[in-house]
Amino acid sequence: VQLVESGGGSVQAGGSLRLSCEASGYSGSLNDIDWYRQAPGKQRELVGGFASGARGPTYADFVAGRFTITWDNSKKTMYMQMNSLDPEDPAVYFCHARYRDFSREYEYWGQGTQVAVSS
Repeated sequence: VQLVESGGGSVQAGGSLRLSCEASGYSGSLNDIDWYRQAPGKQRELVGGFASGARGPTYADFVAGRFTITWDNSKKTMYMQMNSLDPEDPAVYFCHARYRDFSREYEYWGQGTQVAVSS
């Protein structure tokens, strides 16, 4: 499985960005696919995504209604629309997925895309 993120950049506080994660190299369905982020000096944290068995996307509390995650199955691409970006949001944002092949589950990460927010 390959995960390729795009869409990062620099915006002013209150601005918006749309991140994309294109998944390829697998057949069937991913167990889950989600967004993580890691700021300098901090641990990587889950932002939100689609977990196995869930009916729709779930979000971390800090998202507070500002981000919307969607999945386009025809393009095998996950999007995250980020609005009202604030100085707490700058980080490298990573796409993450789990895939089950027969009896084993594998975990994959994208290379990350940088998000910067200026005040």
